[in-house]
Amino acid sequence: MKTIFYLVQKEFIQLFRNRVMLPMMFVMPIFQMLVLLYAATLEMKDIKMAVIDLDHTQASRSLVNKFEASPFYNIIDYSASSGIAEEEMARDRVDVIITIPNEFGEKLNKAEPGDVQLLINAINGAKAGLIYAYSMNVISQYTAEFVSLKGVIPQQYSSGNIDIRYRFWFNEELNFKFFMLPGILVILVTVMGMALSALSLVKEKELGTIEQINVSPVRKYQFLAGKLIPFWLVALFELAFGLTIGRIFFDIPIRGSLLLLFAFSSVYLVAIMGIGLFFSTITQTQQQIMFLFFFFNIVFILMSGLFTPVESMPQWAQTLNILNPLAYFMKVIRMILLKGSELQDILAEIINLSMIAVVMLGLAVWRYRKTS
Repeated sequence: MKTIFYLVQKEFIQLFRNRVMLPMMFVMPIFQMLVLLYAATLEMKDIKMAVIDLDHTQASRSLVNKFEASPFYNIIDYSASSGIAEEEMARDRVDVIITIPNEFGEKLNKAEPGDVQLLINAINGAKAGLIYAYSMNVISQYTAEFVSLKGVIPQQYSSGNIDIRYRFWFNEELNFKFFMLPGILVILVTVMGMALSALSLVKEKELGTIEQINVSPVRKYQFLAGKLIPFWLVALFELAFGLTIGRIFFDIPIRGSLLLLFAFSSVYLVAIMGIGLFFSTITQTQQQIMFLFFFFNIVFILMSGLFTPVESMPQWAQTLNILNPLAYFMKVIRMILLKGSELQDILAEIINLSMIAVVMLGLAVWRYRKTS
């Protein structure tokens, strides 16, 4: 233990001597949360709409006003023909075209169905789906208000009354920041833990100082533990720092146990740093290991559920995701912070992640070549 303590002390001395690293430890979390939380969002607040009103009645103008009053829409064009509006969409200046045909208001006043056409730019499928959902919500609200105002009971609703009430659990306000902030914290902790520990070992190879350690009586597991523990502590500190920023500036809910979150984070860091140490044992330069990080981190992040749910992936991808540590942490941190999940709720994730940690650390110790 004394040997590991001195190795850890050496790593901290080198870390504190690095004038670039220490500012990054504090600036990076603030930058990521203040910038990425607003940039990496699936919310839409500037849907560009073109209106083709062929009815020109009070009913059609009320529908258009309903879209204008919505904070999500920006009506930029009132076209007299569909050709002009479609040309604007082809130039990517319009996201959705709404066409209100003749006799729209007359049909509504007669309690007959009124037709409305929506043309949506679907190059981005996710964006098109959101535009459709937002538009149908506005039209549904308009219809309900029209029925209430006119006292008209449409035929399809005359057989009975259905009272539908929605309630959103765990994120009642549908605040996208509450969903994204835990994911950004996962990326931050991963970078600080995985990359820095592995780069530290590769840097020893490039400088040639690792040869002095190889001929010393320090054992392999002691040397690797000395590389792992300092950045393990730094990554846990970054997590605490990031949670503090999220709580102060974004009022992110913390419904679960922080002790449970940090316990799971500790296991996750062992797994992810084991992967980093294993990469460092099969590479000789920082350029090589950065290439490995770029390849695997892109795959891990995109398959982790950061933006899209894992359940929407193909079955083969979900099976492959069993080996993705980020997917476990991405799921668990949101469960603990937003849902208040307890130990029994995340027990399966802890077991699977622990197995990954044991395997990767074992591979790192086995692969590291040392001569005594």
